[in-house]
Amino acid sequence: MIVRQAANVLEILEYFAKRLRPATAAEMAEDLGWPRSSTFKLVATLASKGYLYEPRGRGGYYPSPRWLVLADAVTRAEPLPDRVQRLARDLMQATGETVAIAAPAGTFATFVDVAESPQPVRYFAQVGDRVPIHATSAGRALLAQMPRDERARLYRKIDFVRYSPTTPVTAATVEARLDEASAIGWHQSNTEYTPDLAGIALPLPGGDRLLSVVVVGPVSRCLERRPEMAAIAAKHLAKLK
Repeated sequence: MIVRQAANVLEILEYFAKRLRPATAAEMAEDLGWPRSSTFKLVATLASKGYLYEPRGRGGYYPSPRWLVLADAVTRAEPLPDRVQRLARDLMQATGETVAIAAPAGTFATFVDVAESPQPVRYFAQVGDRVPIHATSAGRALLAQMPRDERARLYRKIDFVRYSPTTPVTAATVEARLDEASAIGWHQSNTEYTPDLAGIALPLPGGDRLLSVVVVGPVSRCLERRPEMAAIAAKHLAKLK
């Protein structure tokens, strides 16, 4: 369930991240396809709270540094370890494919760090993207770190949508995938959620957080490379222990 008012605030921030210049409330309403009245009210509220300001006076609004101050405080309180950020970049260079660090967020896995492949044909991902925790190797590498009873509670909340013929659509099927991963030493995926993508994932060792690392790219390039990519990832993870 999405709370529309909260989503609109975030969409405004994303809007400016793409626009990179001030905008009037009327421009925001037109570009975002929102009613003018509600857009004007939202802009006025954000401005009154100090989150938007007019850098040139009647030249349009722009996000104030207050966003950065708050984000910096939050990040410093719970930073992603440097070793984890280095891992994503090192693995991307070693495999040539997009690498993401994932963390659980309810029934989803959310990317908290991404090192995108430089190849023209690649998996496009960014920090904040989320994928179903049961239908991706990144998600199952998180599930594998949870106690069985915790997984059982989570399964009851999952909407087992069949995204493709290879998507696991029951709790029993997900558990079978976890058993398979335990036997071979890594989690794997093949177009389960996103068409034409294949990848591998491993749990991140140590620390007090549930994290996983996933290496993913086009099926044409990565399907047969999965054992190789898993071996490269395992070698890099061994250095973190």
